[in-house]
Amino acid sequence: MKYNFITIEGNIGAGKTTLANLLAKHFDARLVLEQFADNPFLPKFYENPGQYAFPLELFFMAERFKQLKDLVSQKDMFQSVTITDYLFTKCLLFARVNLPEDEYRLYQRLFDIILQQLVQPELLIYLHAPVSKLQKNIAKRGRPYEQNIPDDYLFSIQETYTHYIRQHNIKTLIVDVSNADFLYNPAHFQTILDALGRDYTDGQHYLTLPG
Repeated sequence: MKYNFITIEGNIGAGKTTLANLLAKHFDARLVLEQFADNPFLPKFYENPGQYAFPLELFFMAERFKQLKDLVSQKDMFQSVTITDYLFTKCLLFARVNLPEDEYRLYQRLFDIILQQLVQPELLIYLHAPVSKLQKNIAKRGRPYEQNIPDDYLFSIQETYTHYIRQHNIKTLIVDVSNADFLYNPAHFQTILDALGRDYTDGQHYLTLPG
């Protein structure tokens, strides 16, 4: 293992939390999972995005900041590896899609102030899947408020992530998870483990799972 702080990212339904849990168990790592279920605005947002987008994104930013700030202040001497299933910049990416321009500019000012106080991951693992696969995963996990997410919304999120990764020279491992099964296909999970034993330069690196 070459990295002490790894973040798993991807679109809604890409499998971030599943992979983060598996990696944390394998490496006996400290695991930080997004507490999305605690956001009281989430079901309301899917019913009425225009009215609830701003409080939704503010709540998420506050909760993510609290989690990651605690991570910095409470270093665990017995767990040298930390794995999260979200990047703090996710706040800005979703806000870009969900907020009108004037609210987004205000949100960005707050985000920029907060970002300076956080440590960034050494490696970003980005899980990429087609929207059809994402929709199948969303349906399978069965959260009621997610069942009517439009394809166009998932496309917008996907494009926003892709643009951000390309624009910023972040050390990123992009994994095609179109047919991934990290829980029941040991070769898929082993491919990720092998990849984490390598050094990468800044920028994007692509990983294909075995068939």
